[in-house]
Amino acid sequence: MAFHQKSPQHSPNQSPQSGSETQGLEAAQAPEAVERACVSPDPSVPGSLSEDPDAGMPSSPESPQSFCSSSVVTTATSSSKSSEESSSQEEESSSSQEVSIDALEERVSSLVDFLLVKYQKKEPITKAEMLTIVSEEYQDHFADILLQASERMEIIYGLDVKEVDPVQPCYAIVIKLGLTYDGMQHGEKGVPKTGILILLLGAIFVKGNRATEEEIWQILNVMKLYPGQKHDIFGDPSCLITKHFVEEEYLKYQQVANSDPARFEFLWGPRTHAETTKMQVLEYLAKVYGSDPRSFTSHYKEAFEEEQERSQGRVATAAIDYPGHF
Repeated sequence: MAFHQKSPQHSPNQSPQSGSETQGLEAAQAPEAVERACVSPDPSVPGSLSEDPDAGMPSSPESPQSFCSSSVVTTATSSSKSSEESSSQEEESSSSQEVSIDALEERVSSLVDFLLVKYQKKEPITKAEMLTIVSEEYQDHFADILLQASERMEIIYGLDVKEVDPVQPCYAIVIKLGLTYDGMQHGEKGVPKTGILILLLGAIFVKGNRATEEEIWQILNVMKLYPGQKHDIFGDPSCLITKHFVEEEYLKYQQVANSDPARFEFLWGPRTHAETTKMQVLEYLAKVYGSDPRSFTSHYKEAFEEEQERSQGRVATAAIDYPGHF
């Protein structure tokens, strides 16, 4: 069942780009896309997610739940069931009647639209404002609606909705994984695109720290992104990944050594290495899969070793800068 089935009605203060959310959800099938492109039936292939028997990853591309569909709909369904059971047991008033999943999805979509506008304007967000968007009728379901909206912001747009003041309460939206680029000036202007960047960084990592152009397009094609074909959120994905992400130094795009005819590959760029880590990317992928980073055994080992090297480097730098403290 698709998470988003109908287009919500937009209020005057909602982003004009938010009508493209259906395409965004299609592009957000991260676990399935990565697995289809990265899992190989041959355990000897470097970078295969199935290379380690302890990886905890099913080899069938149909097996993993879609983070943006199955998992979130499950949340909404369980919420509705809990509400129904509670209503039956406690014989509550009509205000506690079961709310349909479609109705909850419309509230989630409206809240995502609102959060995007707030992010674009760089404005803080209060719970009171969000409750107004959700409307009084659905306030009993606010926690679930906010959870689903936050997950959608995370997977599609690469943004993290964080509570910064539990007393008010007040929220802020920041870019995931310590990255400083949101892509709002590229492709379709005003729409964050960090989500697809994080997906590509994860794919490159699990493919052995380099992925051929063909492998990247296998992932993008699964997400209904094609070279030269404009997408409502990402614009021309070919231009986005081979030009803008490269210009921003998040990706390196280079010819595969000794390839004839010439083939090209993607690696992490210097800005990626400076702003995030393999462990952060792995933790993100694990969260998408509903798993633990340690279940990606070989990748976790690689990410952990990098963390150790970074830590030792920081200690050595500190020792040089502040010799009297060591």
